Amino acid sequence: MSRTRTGYFFPVLVAALAVLFVFSAIEPAHAQRKSIRWATSSTGSYGYKVAAMMVKVLEEALGGEYTVTVNPYPSTTAAMKATMDGNAEIGYTADVGMTEVYEGTGAFKDFKPAKSKMVHTWYAYPMESFMAVYGPKVGQYKSLGDFSGKPVFFTPAGFMNWLNFMRIFKALGYKFKHVQIGEAAQGDALQAGTIVGAVCYTTASRSLPSYWRETELRLDIKIINPSADEVKKLTAANLAPTEIDATKVFSKDVGVKTILGVPLLFGYNMLADMPEEIVYKMLKWYYDKREWLVKGDPGFEPMGRDFVGMQVKGINANPTIPVHSGLAKFLKEHKAWNDKWKIAGK
Repeated sequence: MSRTRTGYFFPVLVAALAVLFVFSAIEPAHAQRKSIRWATSSTGSYGYKVAAMMVKVLEEALGGEYTVTVNPYPSTTAAMKATMDGNAEIGYTADVGMTEVYEGTGAFKDFKPAKSKMVHTWYAYPMESFMAVYGPKVGQYKSLGDFSGKPVFFTPAGFMNWLNFMRIFKALGYKFKHVQIGEAAQGDALQAGTIVGAVCYTTASRSLPSYWRETELRLDIKIINPSADEVKKLTAANLAPTEIDATKVFSKDVGVKTILGVPLLFGYNMLADMPEEIVYKMLKWYYDKREWLVKGDPGFEPMGRDFVGMQVKGINANPTIPVHSGLAKFLKEHKAWNDKWKIAGK
């Protein structure tokens, strides 16, 4: 009996060790797969939508060595702080947000990052901010001045379009009175009069964020453009409005054929300690796939037309902020580097 057991035991032992060897060989491969966390604004925002679309593209660009996860935060500001505190590797941002980080103003007053500040890395698309009202009440408003000191939902607090309208109202000398509500509640709030206006925004003068698409399909929405005098003041403050074809944005009549939206440039920036090769590979891949990106979302059209130029615009919006070495390498290859710019860490 003992011989029989021994005879069965030995092959079983060999098989078990073989299985153990296979799993031990596989496990390190998984363990070596690194993680990149992509911090964005809330799930209804355009920033989240783009990041979710780009995850597989970025994983391919990095040769499958990294797992990329999208982590939404209540606002763009919160996503930026999470990145600078070391809780994410890529952070959603915009030119106005980067300005405040380095000036230590607004939402970043007294903010001391646990890790370090974001640097110029990748700029993806422009956005344009403008004011909208509930259609039946449109006769009460003729210009942006009619919203001074009145309750307005300027997009969720901490969003970059929220910051954009803060600087718009500052340039015009108006009182900024923000009412914080959930994105999904803005239609009901406009109807009820809880807010008199809500800031809307487009990406590349075309795409609406998801929550605004839902609002415009539900309600009669009208756009209130800045007056001629307000346009002059905004232009003098380097906030010249962009002309937007309303029929390419909204599914219904919004009261104007041309919307005047004040632009800002959005990007996904990183800290200087992200390896140069990762950033370079990411930018090169996006550059090579730019036509595919445009087909996936019209918001990428400006980047598709001039990918390199958009990176230059992003840096020039805040030229004293350091540039990631991976972006510097990419721009030098395309003869677009300016020696006046500073490479982060050098």
